Amino acid sequence: MKILVSDPVEAICAEILKGEGFLVDIRTGMKAAELQSVIGEYDGLVIRSGTQVTADIVAAAKNMKVIGRAGAGVDNIDCDAATRRGIVVMNTPGGNTISTAEHTLSLLLSLSRNIPQAFESLKQKKWERKKFIGTELLGKTIGIIGLGKIGREVAARCQAFGMTTVGYDPVLAADIASTMDIQLVSLEELFARSDFITVHTPLNDETRGLIGDAQIARCKDGVRLINCARGGILDELALLRGLESGKVGGVALDVFVQEPPERNPLLDHPRVIATPHLGASTEEAQEKVARQIAIQIADFLKDRGISGAVNADVIQMAMRKEIKPYVQLAERLGSLQAQLAEGALKRISVTVVGAQLAHSMELISAAVLKGVLSQRLTEPVNLVNAPLLAKDLGISLGERKEIDGGSYTQLIRVDYESEHGRRRIAGTIFGENHMRVVQLDDFHLEAMPEGHMLFYKNIDKPGMLANVGSILAAEQINIAGLALGRDRPGRRAVTIINVDSPIPLQTLQKLEKIEGVFEVKSAKL
Repeated sequence: MKILVSDPVEAICAEILKGEGFLVDIRTGMKAAELQSVIGEYDGLVIRSGTQVTADIVAAAKNMKVIGRAGAGVDNIDCDAATRRGIVVMNTPGGNTISTAEHTLSLLLSLSRNIPQAFESLKQKKWERKKFIGTELLGKTIGIIGLGKIGREVAARCQAFGMTTVGYDPVLAADIASTMDIQLVSLEELFARSDFITVHTPLNDETRGLIGDAQIARCKDGVRLINCARGGILDELALLRGLESGKVGGVALDVFVQEPPERNPLLDHPRVIATPHLGASTEEAQEKVARQIAIQIADFLKDRGISGAVNADVIQMAMRKEIKPYVQLAERLGSLQAQLAEGALKRISVTVVGAQLAHSMELISAAVLKGVLSQRLTEPVNLVNAPLLAKDLGISLGERKEIDGGSYTQLIRVDYESEHGRRRIAGTIFGENHMRVVQLDDFHLEAMPEGHMLFYKNIDKPGMLANVGSILAAEQINIAGLALGRDRPGRRAVTIINVDSPIPLQTLQKLEKIEGVFEVKSAKL
């Protein structure tokens, strides 16, 4: 079999693949048209971030069996197109954990001692010792938002400097955190206590702008902020305002909303230090991911097993057409729970109704966990690793099988318990694989779990839906679907609305001000 390496990857990758008996061609820097013209010859493809594997490239890959990304992200691969063609997409998410953690510490130390600014001054033949007086890390508090693999490595290294480590992670159990000497706190407490704050979360609708003006206002005067995760988690304009007011003592960035950053005023501020997305740029990390992807590809092509695959679960489900839609439904129910729930997660309970689902209990639970964790973790989550990740995070999982589901022969019910209470969502499949949410808390209804969704509860009285609809119309948000449920006439009701576009925070705040409307939430599937 032939494997193409289309991006610069450490030589160990080709050496391992050749040692396994594969023919390896190294052709870097190809344009899209050239790649499309030759890709049909190959059984495997190794890339980094340079090659864009579009749907057209996938369509031309007649013999392709596996695409391997030597790194974590797969944004440059059309995974849906690859999945439809039965091509396994792999990555190496753990390869840059240490390098990113160490880079975070490098920025932390540089920020605390003004090292880049002092060096620049020295290059200008100045000797400004008093100007660059720094601060010690010993005894200071580091707030870590996101306690996945990288966040935990950062915590261990900060503790070695004598720092108090506090952290926020909505899915990490407090007892697990305590074994790592991390005090698990709310975001509000983390902002109030921390001298330094670093973020290690994925970028999604929930984390975009996670630290903005309101959050900075709650911080200590002179707080220092670090971002080696994804651009956009920290509101760049809010950072600039905080620096100019003196509330923020310093900012260290490895990532930006726009990369490379063009005319970004943060880069001109004297209390900002920055690097060009170097978190994974170490010799060790590059060799590690090159070696890892070669081994994964060889194992897969020689039928020794699948690891690091981001879509192999979908391919495997396609072999069992009768269960595939329920696995997809379970993942969406988990994702909805993670987006709608408030507070730290305590327990997830999964109940399946029907003999068919009972025989697939483990698979359904894994799909629910995948939906939940994909909203919370930076590392890729799939059906294979979701249960292990949940166990590592100390998540309690309850499983129950029922034969009689009342009106439904097959049903999946997910209970999500947090410090603020419990939320229940249930769903089933109608007809030709039509997914429906049929229960939200104590309300029964029939909603489509897809796209952008608006959830709210209200007093059951005339005019409520009209009031909501008028605000959506004024904001040019088109309604695509509607589901209503209530307990008794004139009491409480729930509404789920599918819309064609994202719902801005300002719109949600307007809806909350409608008399009789409460618990307004949005989600995206």
